[in-house]
Amino acid sequence: MASLHFCSECNNLLYPKADPQRRVMVYACRICAYDEIGENQCVYRNDLLTVTKEQVGVTNDLGSDPTLAHANMTCPKCGHDDAVYFQDQSKRKETRMILFYVCTKCDHPYTDPTLDLETQPEM
Repeated sequence: MASLHFCSECNNLLYPKADPQRRVMVYACRICAYDEIGENQCVYRNDLLTVTKEQVGVTNDLGSDPTLAHANMTCPKCGHDDAVYFQDQSKRKETRMILFYVCTKCDHPYTDPTLDLETQPEM
């Protein structure tokens, strides 16, 4: 059974780490130099990080939303020159500010066409 181990010097969490000199697994503190040999040699790791690009999401009836700001952007689908816009709502800290536009005539979602093609978010 896996359990949490804490440093006996500074009370921080100990993390499993391989010690190549002693050829054993140890639980080591990331703050001070304390480590202890692990009794249970079984380590489990479950990474849940998924890398995704920005996505538009649901855009139904956004063209008629009176709370959104309007921009003079030409729609690539119908050519209409009025669109509402909103900012990307993802909470990742490496995300830059992306504005999504929705045509007020045909509800087509798009981004600023002046963005680099490789940095364009998924629609």
